[in-house]
Amino acid sequence: MTEEVQEQATQQFDVARFVGIVRRRHIQLLVSLFFGWLLVWGSSWFLPARYKSTTLILVEQPTMPKNYVEPNVNDDLQDRLQSISQQILSRTRLLVIIDKIHLYRNGRQPLTPDEMVAKMRKDTDIELVRDPQNQAITAFNISFSSSDPYVAQQVTGELTNLFIDENSRVREQESENTTQFISDQLASARSSLADQDAKVRAFEAAHEGELPDEEQSNLQILNGLQQELRNEQDALNAAKQNQVYTQSLLGQYRTAQGTERTDAGAPTGLAGVDEQLETLRTKLADLSSRYTDRYPEVQEVKAQIAKAEKERVQLIANLKRDADTKDQGPGNNPQTAADPAENAPVLQLQSQLHADQLEIANRTEAINNLKARINDYQMRLSQEPAVEQQLSDLNRGYEQSQANYNDLLKKENDSQMATSMEQMQEGERFTMLDPPSLPLKPDFPNRLEMCGAGLGVGIALGVLVVAGLEFFDDRLHSDKEIQSLLPVAVIAEVPEIVTSSDLRRGKMKTVLGWAVAVFVFIAIFAGSAFSFLHD
Repeated sequence: MTEEVQEQATQQFDVARFVGIVRRRHIQLLVSLFFGWLLVWGSSWFLPARYKSTTLILVEQPTMPKNYVEPNVNDDLQDRLQSISQQILSRTRLLVIIDKIHLYRNGRQPLTPDEMVAKMRKDTDIELVRDPQNQAITAFNISFSSSDPYVAQQVTGELTNLFIDENSRVREQESENTTQFISDQLASARSSLADQDAKVRAFEAAHEGELPDEEQSNLQILNGLQQELRNEQDALNAAKQNQVYTQSLLGQYRTAQGTERTDAGAPTGLAGVDEQLETLRTKLADLSSRYTDRYPEVQEVKAQIAKAEKERVQLIANLKRDADTKDQGPGNNPQTAADPAENAPVLQLQSQLHADQLEIANRTEAINNLKARINDYQMRLSQEPAVEQQLSDLNRGYEQSQANYNDLLKKENDSQMATSMEQMQEGERFTMLDPPSLPLKPDFPNRLEMCGAGLGVGIALGVLVVAGLEFFDDRLHSDKEIQSLLPVAVIAEVPEIVTSSDLRRGKMKTVLGWAVAVFVFIAIFAGSAFSFLHD
């Protein structure tokens, strides 16, 4: 309870002291307030007026749905706006506008090009407008400040046109670059696909008959060849049996005819040569069924047959010559004097034997050819797994190249459609929603705002002046201040003796204070009203 009383007493003391200060220093406070306000408000009438022209540019989305035509440019509008702003606010672009409109030419001191560019960048303002829900950029404001409202409007229009044209140019250029890049990649993919196709075709040509899709036909052909081989072998065995049978008959006929023989029992003359040929041909047929024509023993037997045939031809020629030059009686030459009717079976058997030998040789050659073909098809079948693996690897590379080519082809078509959409101005574009405004009043200085600012400055100045005067004033102005300095309590007080002159001075001071207060507030109110009406 005691602390609350002391706190209330302190507050009453502070309030009373504050009231006392105001009563003593109200004129200084009002004068400081007035001059602070007058300084700020008056300066607003000497500052050069700046007019600000603003236009609103709307960001319109593509008219074509993305489900039909997907844009092929950067969708980050903020990055694109930043890039476009840097290009438009570049030194070259701004100098073109400065020279066109003759900006910053009326100053007392001429500005360098860099100074004019820096000043124009400072006077230009770009403000983004975002959707409050998803913070997407829906529009942006372009503003330009100038001492001439018409110049501000003209420059804002130039900047607006530059933004709209540059956005269209940038989007179209990006779209064309994207399409060109995809076209280059497609050409490379087409070349790669052609190379893969050529490799597959070359591999298939080099392994014709060994491909996986030919396995079934190879098996069917192999089965047919094996069946044909069995038929040929059966026919060869039959021909050999016929040959043996014909040889036995021929031997029996010759035995019955009593052909001339040597001491060892072997026939001589033409019969001996025929028998030798039959023996050699039989041997050749037997060797041919087991070996090829390049086998040495086969070649040797063929040489012997050729030699025997040559001897036989020579013997027949000699016999004909002897028959023409010398008459022979019956029985003189058993070889030539024989009855043709008796030799007819022998000749027929010899002809049959020769036919059997030819058939054996043909069958043997056919069997060898069939075996070679069978070996070839068996080799094809044995190589098919490795060929299939190699072809699978080639086809996998071809399929990858084909998929890449198809994907790039689709992307190229989509990109070309997107480029056509950008060229037709059907993509995302900037539209000037509000034309550049013609400012009717200056944007700076705002004299009504400067009235408020001057009032704040005046109050701060008055407080500082009063605080300074109180700080350097060492007089005591109340009995409480005196009591606070005394070490003992006050027993009695001497009342203040007020004369008539003191009363007059007090009244004059009060009137003067009210007059100053009325003047200050009327001046501030009048200045604020004038600023409002003027603006």
